[in-house]
Amino acid sequence: MARQARTEGEREDRMRAIRAAALDVFAAKGFSSARLEDVAMAAGVAKGTIYLYFKSKDDLLEAIVKSTIGVTLQSVELAVAASPAPASQLLRLVGQAIGSALQDPDRRRVLHLVLSEGGRFPALAEFYHREIISRGMVMIRAIVAKGVASGEFVSDEPARFPHLIMAPALVAVIWSVVFARIEPLDSHALIEAHFDLLIRALTKKTT
Repeated sequence: MARQARTEGEREDRMRAIRAAALDVFAAKGFSSARLEDVAMAAGVAKGTIYLYFKSKDDLLEAIVKSTIGVTLQSVELAVAASPAPASQLLRLVGQAIGSALQDPDRRRVLHLVLSEGGRFPALAEFYHREIISRGMVMIRAIVAKGVASGEFVSDEPARFPHLIMAPALVAVIWSVVFARIEPLDSHALIEAHFDLLIRALTKKTT
């Protein structure tokens, strides 16, 4: 029988190893084709061991999302909530977090998995929307509302369409998968340029 980790530290190490192996397998084979047997082999554990920590393949992918994109989002949420900075600086903080996330190979692979598999797995799309997209939109709307209320922002369009903030991340991930070999993209510079343009538009006073 598979042995469960005895200590909390050992348990966390085992879960981390399984998540890392699963991400490798999901990225290489695609979520639909990957099997938990493949994950167990990559992690160097028995298949039964995986079930001591994760209920299913779906549960494992959700844990990967939470431990990568979710951790980043939570950090930004806490930073934004605690900061008295102007709204424009908070938007730049969001942009910096997006740029940093895109520099991380694991986070990029998770985003690619969600984009490529979400259409075939509605439960995955619903989970990602609930745990990541919706929370991000709430945070963005709060930042924009703060800017409008203070008179710093002249438009509330990003509150009505938070997708404007998230759009460059999607572009960067799609480009990295489809076009990077033809024309490499500096995703970090793209994010910076996008937020520069956005903030200038939001703060520009009309005469």
